[in-house]
Amino acid sequence: MISVFNIKEGLVIGLLQLNKFAEVNNLNQKREIETKGKQYLINHLLNKEIEIQYDENGKPYLLNEYKHISITHSHDKIAIIINDFEKTGIDIELVRDKVLKIKHKFLAESELINAENDPEKLLIYWGAKESLYKIYGLKEVDFIKNLYINAFIKNHSGTIVGNINMTNFNKSYELAYLKIEEYMLVYSLKEISAC
Repeated sequence: MISVFNIKEGLVIGLLQLNKFAEVNNLNQKREIETKGKQYLINHLLNKEIEIQYDENGKPYLLNEYKHISITHSHDKIAIIINDFEKTGIDIELVRDKVLKIKHKFLAESELINAENDPEKLLIYWGAKESLYKIYGLKEVDFIKNLYINAFIKNHSGTIVGNINMTNFNKSYELAYLKIEEYMLVYSLKEISAC
């Protein structure tokens, strides 16, 4: 029901199968399943009861705990990343052709060319930009103008570089991606020096 990925010291990801969680806990309302699933997963990862709160921008944080978290869900999976040292972001998406219809809404021209109409690669781009957006944590981000992903060659898993270019915030991050079953998981590894 839960998969735990210990990425490196101070960085862990938990993945919860929502359908199994709902079945075991006799839940059937989507919102309740997601809310209780997030809480169950964070308690499991930290090995204690801890409350998830949200700031005024909707960014999650842990009550009385100095760790950075990010949460994502898609269909029957919830993923949470915990970083002990710096802001973090994560995104999981079910691989579907639907992304082909919206690619022009979140990719710059050079990113569109590199993505080659590959739904998996497009979802890596989307997940990377979602992760960067979650790191930044504030509204008014234009996914085409303010978030940029360096060109990359797609494998089953790998790392890429993403950039946040805001007036008051200009940083680069190393992100990782991994295909899990029919899902694409993308998450931030660390802040890096601007390229």
